[in-house]
Amino acid sequence: MSSSPDFTDRYIDLAQPRLGAEVISASDDFFAPMERLIKPETPVFIPDKYDDHGKWMDGWESRRKREEGHDFCVIRLCPGNIHGVDIDTSFFTGNYPPEASLEACHCDSDPDEQTEWFELLPNCPLQGDTHHYMTVGDSRVWTHVRLNIYPDGGVARLRVYGVAHYDWSLVPPSEWVDLAAMSRGGRALACNDMHFGHMSNLIAPGHGLNMGDGWETRRRRNPGNDWVILKLGHPGRIRRVVVDTAFFKGNYPARCSVHGAMFKDVPDGEISIDSPLWSEILPPQKLGPDRVHVFEEELPGASAMSHVRFDIYPDGGISRLRLFGNPTNDLP
Repeated sequence: MSSSPDFTDRYIDLAQPRLGAEVISASDDFFAPMERLIKPETPVFIPDKYDDHGKWMDGWESRRKREEGHDFCVIRLCPGNIHGVDIDTSFFTGNYPPEASLEACHCDSDPDEQTEWFELLPNCPLQGDTHHYMTVGDSRVWTHVRLNIYPDGGVARLRVYGVAHYDWSLVPPSEWVDLAAMSRGGRALACNDMHFGHMSNLIAPGHGLNMGDGWETRRRRNPGNDWVILKLGHPGRIRRVVVDTAFFKGNYPARCSVHGAMFKDVPDGEISIDSPLWSEILPPQKLGPDRVHVFEEELPGASAMSHVRFDIYPDGGISRLRLFGNPTNDLP
């Protein structure tokens, strides 16, 4: 299997259900229901599991096509810009489609027969039991994608990586919102470690589901501390920091701190923790297990920033991080 490219970490999956994504139609899903195509869990294979239609497979699988044409599946996304996809055929070996393509559209309601679709990925060959990572070079905002498979078969998962689109003109400059929220275009760009939990979970919507639904690093055995860099959905001034250690009881960090910076015309991959532009927003604060920590009086009057560095000392797990503030007209 291919190693995952950078876009799988630096962008979010716009097809994840917790952002409102949903599989809305498929030409056929006789062997495995279409809803499984965007399940957040990693696909599994259970050798002796069968259902009324045959072998149980963890994905979307159509029946063997006996007439002309091909099968397809339509997904309503969290609206956004798409930068890459992963067509994952894990565990589909003799029943995967030999080719696939991807189309997208933008519409206020779900697509119908009059909807105009645009090609994002032309027909490309697939292999069995493999992740197929493909970069998408397109800056438009899309609301739906259509995965076409030729002619039939099964796909375990479809991940659609990009940046959520949010209309910041709807937010009054004086209103405080979570500037780092995933649903508002916030992204986790880099971290030094995410052995037990992905860094993007920090800015996911809602409360954490369990200890696995957060950012957690391995046990540190050398000097230093762990960190993550976040890009805000819109530059702004942070007025309140909320740190939630839900479910982390014996593995929460002892302390945390926050730094901010305004990076102008700096590519995502070139933003470093060593940059002289970082300035302290929240000095180190003590944390406790399985609780919500709210810091507001501890924050000085911060200037506008586009990025945040969240440090934990020395290691551990955080369920959610919220950075409330008001958006500004400053643009990086």
